[in-house]
Amino acid sequence: MTKGNLAIVLHAHLPYVRSEEPGSLEEDWFFQALVECYLPLLETLEEALRSKDQEPKITIGLSPTLLSLLEDEVLKNRFEKWVAIRLEVLNTSETECIKATLHLRDHLKRQLDSWKNCRGDLIGRFKKLETSEVIDILTCAATHGYLPLLRENPEAVRAQLKTAVREHQRLFMKSPLGIWLPECAYYEGLDELMAESGLRYAVLDGHGLLNADPRPRYGLYAPICTRRGVAFFGRDSESTLPVWSAKDGYPGNPNYREFHRDLGWDLPIEELRKIGINEKRPLGIKLFKISSKNTSLEKKQPYDPQAATESVEKDAENYLKERKKQLIRLEESMQIEPLLIAPFDAELFGHWWFEGPKFLSNLFIQSKKEGIKLITLKEALKVKPQIQLCNPSPSSWGQGGFHNYWLNKSNAWIVNEWSKAGREMISSCSEGLIEESNIKIIKQAGRELLLSQSSDWSFILKAGTTTELARERINLHLKRFWMLINTIKNKSIINSNLLEEIEKEDCIFPLISPIDWKKKT
Repeated sequence: MTKGNLAIVLHAHLPYVRSEEPGSLEEDWFFQALVECYLPLLETLEEALRSKDQEPKITIGLSPTLLSLLEDEVLKNRFEKWVAIRLEVLNTSETECIKATLHLRDHLKRQLDSWKNCRGDLIGRFKKLETSEVIDILTCAATHGYLPLLRENPEAVRAQLKTAVREHQRLFMKSPLGIWLPECAYYEGLDELMAESGLRYAVLDGHGLLNADPRPRYGLYAPICTRRGVAFFGRDSESTLPVWSAKDGYPGNPNYREFHRDLGWDLPIEELRKIGINEKRPLGIKLFKISSKNTSLEKKQPYDPQAATESVEKDAENYLKERKKQLIRLEESMQIEPLLIAPFDAELFGHWWFEGPKFLSNLFIQSKKEGIKLITLKEALKVKPQIQLCNPSPSSWGQGGFHNYWLNKSNAWIVNEWSKAGREMISSCSEGLIEESNIKIIKQAGRELLLSQSSDWSFILKAGTTTELARERINLHLKRFWMLINTIKNKSIINSNLLEEIEKEDCIFPLISPIDWKKKT
């Protein structure tokens, strides 16, 4: 057995894309994530648990907004029809990709059976895997708010953290100890608010540890701890680059499924309208392989599932062999067992990289053979008797390594809006002006404020994709926030039907507490 451990950390998150209208683009985001990522991931972990020859171990952060979508009955009731429409398209569309069509049809049917067998209770399945010690479940900030940009009002950061912890407690009947900080973003003093919320560990990008004060003795290969009792792990780029990079890593293998070629773009609009879709957009039906990097989308070759399976087995073997070499090198210069931290967005596995869940499955199968022990973050802390005291450096894992992806000319205007709304929420919750009759209103105002702070919308504005949708979401939640808060300030009466409509659309965080925004005296 190699001396050293590998911790795979997945961040499972979607923004609050609940829609009252079926067939929306936002609904597609969620349902595609279910059939391509979350259901296959559960299947992979459950199969590995049943096998005597595998020791599956991963840490996974389940964001509160994703959990709210997973438990939403309205969305659950639409999922089977959504899958049925895709199966109908596969059954009726003429295509040269026979093997790929049959493979995708089988995949969709299997995921649908998996959904039916648990009656859509994916949260319960995650809970069982944690009880079996296969996974360690982390929380995230309530709506994935980018915390360094909310720090002007510490109460706003506290509300993101405490709302998340409370939601985790409600759904899993236990308090989370770890958190996936949105975008792995850290600023000085955040550990104090984390500790106050009962959160004891998180992952940062590598420079968050390498630039810590004092510099960590073991660099990225052991956790550090602040004086407030919060531990931090550092992302190891050598362990992550081969997996997440489509350009230089495994996902760019010519045999793997092409993400960007989707039947929704290829089908005539008349055929799309027959299934109730009135515009060209991705359906999640992808039948071609990457082929070569220089091949244009229209010239991609049909996907061959068998060739992809053979490639993913080789790539998993290569990944583990390289990690073994890395751990052997580190052993020679360390007095403790080295720890490799490999964090990824969960949707890389299945959505962006269709073969990703099979890659994980092969890691579970082959890790014993290579003598590499897989470990969760919680277990890693238990086996480290002494942890060096350090102050992490401000950082993120976004482009540039700090905060510029979420603070630039495309989205900087939002920060001032968050600050103004945050100050008003703190004032309203701190001055004892909330009468009993206004409790529902202030709670809904808190939901709208949290939803407006989602970093996903800032990311989209910078990336330049579906920017109109992102802008609409931000403005809608802020508009609702100010309408609700002004109702309280002006002691006016809100239309009960309007309040019910807002509560119905943004029915998240049932245990939200205005106390979280109360200024400390």
